[in-house]
Formats: sequence, structure tokens, C-alpha cells
Amino acid sequence: MNDPFDIRDILRGTGGRPGDLIGILQTVQDRFGHVPAAVLPSLARHLRLSPGEIYGVLSFYPRFSLRPPARHVIEVCLGTACHVRGGESVAREIGRALAINPGQTTPGGEFDLKTVNCLGCCAIGPVLRVDGRIEARVTPARARDLVLELQAGERKA
Repeated sequence: MNDPFDIRDILRGTGGRPGDLIGILQTVQDRFGHVPAAVLPSLARHLRLSPGEIYGVLSFYPRFSLRPPARHVIEVCLGTACHVRGGESVAREIGRALAINPGQTTPGGEFDLKTVNCLGCCAIGPVLRVDGRIEARVTPARARDLVLELQAGERKA
């Protein structure tokens, strides 16, 4: 069997209890970068849950995605410390530069723009996480420059 989304090894390590769902979803997301819809039937059978119950969990937690991530993922922290230091302005500027809103992906899948409640870097906010790397004390102008650098390929992902 040559299934690109084979999760038998992941399921083998669990007891098949419905309470295992979130842990399994985290492992699947870590492996594939998203939770492929193709794994939902196997997961439902293994945990004796309906696909709808699994989808309910997937859609409730923003950590989970049913689609592959874009080439570049920009997360803007809007926790209290970042918010009071201008995080909303940073998010707006990135959205303007990419012509998308938070929670959207640019046409062609180049950029995902997300907002998060806290990145745990309160002392150095406003903070962005760009392709997994933290950018500290970001101004709207710096955020726009980061986007331009990524679009031009001048910044390594």
C-alpha cells in the first residue's frame, strides 16, 4: 500500500479511546503540516467516533488545519502586551501588503496570515512568528519590509 497519508503507526501507539483524539490530531498535524481529510475515516473507525465529531474538534481548535500550510506562514501576536504595543497595526499592514485578512491565504498559496493570542514573548512585542522564527519589536513598516523580503526571496524561509 502506497498511501501518502498512512497513519497506521500513529494509531498503533494509542488505545483507541475517544480521549486520544487531540493527541492523535497533534501527531498527524506535526507529520503532514495539516490534518488531511483522507485520514478522517480511519481515525473515526479507530476511535469509534463519527467523522462529524472529529471535524467538530478540528474546526474548534485553531491549531489544526485541514489544508496544507502556505509556503510562508506569518503569525501576528495579539496578546495583551503585543496588542497595546501596536500588534493590530502590524496585522493590518501585513494584510494590506498581502491583500488578505488574517485567517486567509494568498492566491497561489504563497502566504498564510494568522493571528494568535500569545507567542510567549511579551517583553519584546509586538511579535511576529515568520516561518517559525520570532521577529521582535515589529513596527508596521518593518512588517511590510519583511513581507517584501519574502516576496523577493531575499529572506530565507
